[in-house]
Amino acid sequence: MVNVPIIWVLGGPGCGKGTQCAKIVEKYNFTHLSSGDLLRAEVASGSEKGKELAAIMKEGKLVSNEAVLLLLECAIKKAAASSKGFLIDGYPREKDQGAAFEKQISPADLILFFDCADQTLVDRILARAAASKEVRADDNEETLKTRIATFRSNTNDILAQYTEKTAVINAERAVDEIFADVVSAIDGVLAKK
Repeated sequence: MVNVPIIWVLGGPGCGKGTQCAKIVEKYNFTHLSSGDLLRAEVASGSEKGKELAAIMKEGKLVSNEAVLLLLECAIKKAAASSKGFLIDGYPREKDQGAAFEKQISPADLILFFDCADQTLVDRILARAAASKEVRADDNEETLKTRIATFRSNTNDILAQYTEKTAVINAERAVDEIFADVVSAIDGVLAKK
């Protein structure tokens, strides 16, 4: 059981989760754990597990829940003593993952859902890919459409399961407007902890 707030951060690829998480870390000094970053780090390690994960991710499919949960659990245990809270970015990706996380690690206190139109997501990711020196294998239009479709079907199930813990935030606005809603939601959780 974790004694600091656990916040799941959900939104389609390109919705601004990373930007908002950076602002949350700066304001609240929370530990930011991105399931995507943890997976990419495992792939970059060159391990056998990393090679398996790379093949799955390249196809735009989801990595197994057990693999992601293990990476998250290890990262949370490592930072637990010094953390003021955890932002779990891009997780859960399907409803069974949320239940498994809460059973194995700790219940989530809040879900921040950054809501964006599909076309906005595609436009933002393609712009990010064009501006980046490091090309990610999953940043192409075909894979993006698969990722977004998978994200949509799974996220609706997750949000239906956690309506009382979810703050839906319009992510089509300016960064600071979005962050004002984020602060309001987090301050509400901190008042109860």
